[in-house]
Order: sequence, then C-alpha cells, then structure tokens
Amino acid sequence: MLTVSGLTRRFGETLALDDVRFEVAPGRLTGFVGANGAGKTTTMRIILGVLAPHAGEVRWNGTPLTRATRRSFGYMPEERGLYPKMKIRDQLVFFGKLHGLDPDAAAERVDKLLDRLGLAERAGDMLETLSLGNQQRVQIAAALVHEPVALVLDEPFSGLDPFAVDAMADLLREEVGSHVPVLFSSHQLELVERLCDDLVVLSHGKVVAAGAVDELRGNGRRTTVYRVVLDSDAGWLRDVPGLTVKDVDGCSAQVDVGEPGREQELLRAALVRGPVREMTPVRPALSDVFREATSR
Repeated sequence: MLTVSGLTRRFGETLALDDVRFEVAPGRLTGFVGANGAGKTTTMRIILGVLAPHAGEVRWNGTPLTRATRRSFGYMPEERGLYPKMKIRDQLVFFGKLHGLDPDAAAERVDKLLDRLGLAERAGDMLETLSLGNQQRVQIAAALVHEPVALVLDEPFSGLDPFAVDAMADLLREEVGSHVPVLFSSHQLELVERLCDDLVVLSHGKVVAAGAVDELRGNGRRTTVYRVVLDSDAGWLRDVPGLTVKDVDGCSAQVDVGEPGREQELLRAALVRGPVREMTPVRPALSDVFREATSR
C-alpha cells in the first residue's frame, strides 16, 4: 500500500500542494487527475524523492518511504528520459542493470517486454527512428524492466492511438497482478473511466475527491436521470409534464424526472402506453464528477 499523508509543498509564495492525502492500493489502477497546475507532477516527484515536501510524508506498507524502497518503484516521467541515439534493447538492459539486475536477467526481461509490446523486430534500432507512439512503449518498458513493486506513471498514454492504449493497458494489468499499486496521471477522463479502479481528483493543490470510480460516480446520491426502453417510439415522453427528455433514439429515451422519487411517475406514464422493456438509472460520467469536484 502506497500512502500519501499530508503533503505540503511551496514554490516561493505559491502553495503547490496543500495537505494532500490519498492511498494507492495493491493490484489497483488509480487515476490521478486535475487541471494543468493542480499539483499532480509535484506530488509524483515527491513520491519518487525527486522533490522534498515541506510537510507530510509518503509511506510504503505503513512505514516511511526510504531511498532503497524508491529504487524498487517504476517511474515514467512526463518529460521522457530515454537516449534517442542508443539502441532500444541496449538501453533497456542498461536500465535493468541500474536497478540491480544481472546482465543475463536484464536481457531476458527486456526481450520479454519488447516482444509483448510488439517491438522485438526493432530491438536493434535507435530510439529516434521509432514513431512517438513506439517510443512511448519503450518508455513504459523502461519503467517495468526491473519488475517494480509500485508504478508511478505521469501521462503514460499521451499521444497513443486506441490500439496502443489497449496494448499498454493490458500489459499494465498483467504486470500489476494483485500486488502492485499503480498511480497514473492523465487528462483523458474517458480513458481513466475505462481503465481505473480508483480515482484521486486534485484541484489547486488540494484533493477534492478520492475513492473507487464506481462510488464517486454514484456519490451516495439518487440519480434523477433514467434510460427507458419501450415497445414503440419514445418521442411522446417529451409531452409528459414535469419530465425533461434529454435524448430520444427510437424506442429508447433518456429522461430526467426532476427530483428523486418521481421515477415512479415516469414508469406509470410509460406503462399506460404499453410494455416497458427497460428502466435503469443513468450514472454521471466521470467528466461530470470531475467538473463538480473541481468547481466547489
């Protein structure tokens, strides 16, 4: 378990982090989101020991994080740090040895990762000859080469096409298993919603929402928006007083009943017209949760 506890950091008169607290659980992908300047990269740099906090600490399994433990973490910085004129396989083996792997073990691990990422045939090429998307894949391989106990990834999916995103997400799932906590930042909320188990929302250096994605989307509230599927065209719902039809597509409609409890009125009105095939609550999108949390 990676625990961030009360992190505070200033840059001159600017308070970049203000008592930031959250946990990253083993075997779970935790999305770290916020507007530019919210403090995500600063938090990640403190976790990795690149920066020191002015207050607070980072704990690993209940004890203060040490330099030795940090060396066992995998880190992918937002500013990519590979060598453009060095061969891909050579530099990944080099990074593996820096993390304490012997040359044979490092080479075996690198070959496995390059094969898994579809780059085995490019192993002897200079990094600069690869597309930006493939350079991104090499960067994630560098973060994974030593089989880290935790992963901290700053915008790992930036610039990737959907197929590359799926391949990298599958690889992360395989690597983390049930024991590796993963924290990654992203501005792509639809991607975070699809991939993440947990979410931390940062705004102006403060955590404004944190928890399981499903819980945050529910947030303990009863929704007033429902998806209704009928036997016939649902356009007539627009004429029912007190209902706001947000969308109609043939036999299905998305309807806002106005306030919790009025969904029964919607159901009764629909049953008068015929069978109701489906009536389910519509949970808010993660983008809606983000906007609400950061506007408080």
